[in-house]
Amino acid sequence: MRIDLHSHTTVSDGTDSPDELLALAKAIGLDVLAVTDHDTFDHLPAVRAAAKREGIELVEGMELSCELAGKSVHLLAYGMDPHSDGLRMEMKRIRAGRSDRLPRMLERLTELGVPVTREEVLAQVGEAPSIGRPHIADALVLRGHVASRDEAFRRFLADDGPAYVPRYHPDVRTGIELIHDAGGVAVIAHPWGRSSRQVLTEEMLTQLVADHGLDGFEVDHEDHDADARRRLRALATELEALGTGSSDHHGAGKPTMQLGCNLTDPEVYARLRARIGQSSD
Repeated sequence: MRIDLHSHTTVSDGTDSPDELLALAKAIGLDVLAVTDHDTFDHLPAVRAAAKREGIELVEGMELSCELAGKSVHLLAYGMDPHSDGLRMEMKRIRAGRSDRLPRMLERLTELGVPVTREEVLAQVGEAPSIGRPHIADALVLRGHVASRDEAFRRFLADDGPAYVPRYHPDVRTGIELIHDAGGVAVIAHPWGRSSRQVLTEEMLTQLVADHGLDGFEVDHEDHDADARRRLRALATELEALGTGSSDHHGAGKPTMQLGCNLTDPEVYARLRARIGQSSD
């Protein structure tokens, strides 16, 4: 069984539509796919229909933007109730924060000599209910200021970049609670990639599992080298937490993260499914 538990569509910052993503999943032989667009449930109707048509087992998911000690931390929510008032209200607040900071980020880019307009950014948003940094990056690419999203983030948009403007995120512990209250399972995305490694130490991951009920964390991810994967897998085993694997597929937006490049062990997936069942009891 081939299982990928982290992917994105054009409803957030991916470049594949829901139909295109599920058709690709079928073409490469995936049996199970979680579609986890950022801070929204808007993708669910389309991916449900596409998964049924392609014969793919769908894990309904979402990726919640959180923070810990000032660093961005993302939580993957699986099997949650998309009608949960608490989670929906928090996602609305997060999305508003994304939109509200856009003018300041555009001002900074102009000052840095790489201007793009609001209209150019909005043209990249498409079906997404909120504006993300990848949309700004795509506008920079189209203007010819950078060659790729990766370069845009590296030079300007990363958390420590000169054009970065902070926005609202809930604390990761609050995020775990909201996901659990909605009947979902909470798994930290790429804990040792990007800036989150600075705050998600082994001690902190242990605390989040022991004291806040964190269900697991991604182990096999392109942001993790071989040593990180080995250590995270050992920690997940020690904590009896879920150690998942996934592509974090965004289509052309992240060409090194192709669908199915990392997979979740079927035994881990069975445990995830069991926890979703327990959460919904």
